[in-house]
Amino acid sequence: MTTQDEDPISGQAVGVGGRLPDPRSVIEGTDWAALEHAYGAAKDTPLRLLQLLDEDPDVQAGALGLLDMSVLHQGSLYSAAAPAALYVATVLNDPRTLTVYEHYATWDDRPRPLRAALLRWLGQIADSAAYGEETDVEDGVEDGNGPGVTDAVRAVRGLIHGAVSRHLLAPDPTVREAALSATTSLLQAPELAGRIPGTTQILRRLLARSTDRRERASLVLTIGAWGKDTAGWLADPDPAIRACAALSPGCAGNAEATRTILRALLDPAGIDSWLLEPTPADPWAADPLPHITGRLRHALLATAIDRAGDFEELLPAALASVPFSSNLTIAEDWGPLLASAFPSGYHQGAELTPAQHRYLAALADRDVCWRYTHLVASWFDDVGLPADRNAIRALLAGQQPQKSTQG
Repeated sequence: MTTQDEDPISGQAVGVGGRLPDPRSVIEGTDWAALEHAYGAAKDTPLRLLQLLDEDPDVQAGALGLLDMSVLHQGSLYSAAAPAALYVATVLNDPRTLTVYEHYATWDDRPRPLRAALLRWLGQIADSAAYGEETDVEDGVEDGNGPGVTDAVRAVRGLIHGAVSRHLLAPDPTVREAALSATTSLLQAPELAGRIPGTTQILRRLLARSTDRRERASLVLTIGAWGKDTAGWLADPDPAIRACAALSPGCAGNAEATRTILRALLDPAGIDSWLLEPTPADPWAADPLPHITGRLRHALLATAIDRAGDFEELLPAALASVPFSSNLTIAEDWGPLLASAFPSGYHQGAELTPAQHRYLAALADRDVCWRYTHLVASWFDDVGLPADRNAIRALLAGQQPQKSTQG
């Protein structure tokens, strides 16, 4: 356990959302007995909030754990959530939140300041409040929260964001990471969209000074997800940063971005070595990358499939992916590639193109793609091919590959 020195934070709160109240006024001005958490009346919540600033890190960790179980219970919010989150936002700058400890988060025992754990918690609150917002889910009906609860949390998001965004340029990297995650969650709010340009400028400043690959990748992915220009990073010296920049929706029509992704996909093992990511074998290896569903390699492949002009252009990347494919990965790699190879489906007796022939031949040679074929049958059915290895081999044997335009 150590206590870090309080360093000045150069980043300022983005936008205007009013002033945060005094922490004491949140505690004393809230009728906690009239509010609820997952286990009943929230009369004990003020004590837990005050314990966050205890001198004993075990007490701090216990208080945060109880808040996580009660106020935010398995992703559901309760009426105590809005004032509890507001209080946490008011104490983020308190030096007592800089105490470093290994057990602030039950899901991650890496040493970190309490401040980082509190920022993560605020981000989870924001994520829960944002559920269904874009689809107009009626408050408390389908979001799992009680009537009025979601609206109450949404009403204080601007104040919370103002407190959270101050830590985007914090000296401690774990605090910066947590602040970025929480900021991203808070800026899902439609009423805070006007703060995205200012926040983007802060992220650009951090990108210019950061030397950490994961942090830089997260920043570029976030800027791109907000619809901001990432083309400048297509020339970055780091291939991971170039690839993350190319993923941006704003680069969809950028030919160099597409080439960047296709070049990266020629070395799938290289992509997997860039950043520590969760895997089926080790789901707790690291936090997922922001704005990426699944693995980065699969996200790059999906984007390449979407942007490539035809399967001929995709073929080198498709062939490079085969040694990493199995029956368990078909939804992420060779299933979508099959659909791309046969965009109009395969009709019995039709001549395979050279690219189709080469890709099917490579798949036919990959043993682990053909285990438990019930897992892959639907993908073959969708394109009109038999979900049977021997049948694919017979099809290939009956058609000699034509001269390919690919080397």
